[in-house]
Amino acid sequence: MMEDIKNAILEYLTSSKKSKHYFKDLEKAVKQKVPNAGMRDIKKACTELVNEDKVAYFSTGSTTMYCLKGREGETTDTE
Repeated sequence: MMEDIKNAILEYLTSSKKSKHYFKDLEKAVKQKVPNAGMRDIKKACTELVNEDKVAYFSTGSTTMYCLKGREGETTDTE
């Protein structure tokens, strides 16, 4: 199941026009593909992807966002 969650996260980040995403966006995208995924599982998958150098954290100062590795420098609308 963890691989399914990680694939759903990567698929969402790759196909999105935005470069940076809140955790709640990732959670919603994963639940569409893996409906029984829990929040903790999704959080663990995000951390694993960061450790695997596929996803990066992006801090806005008040919150942490996620982006595909290599897209950290992109600026896009958050709408």
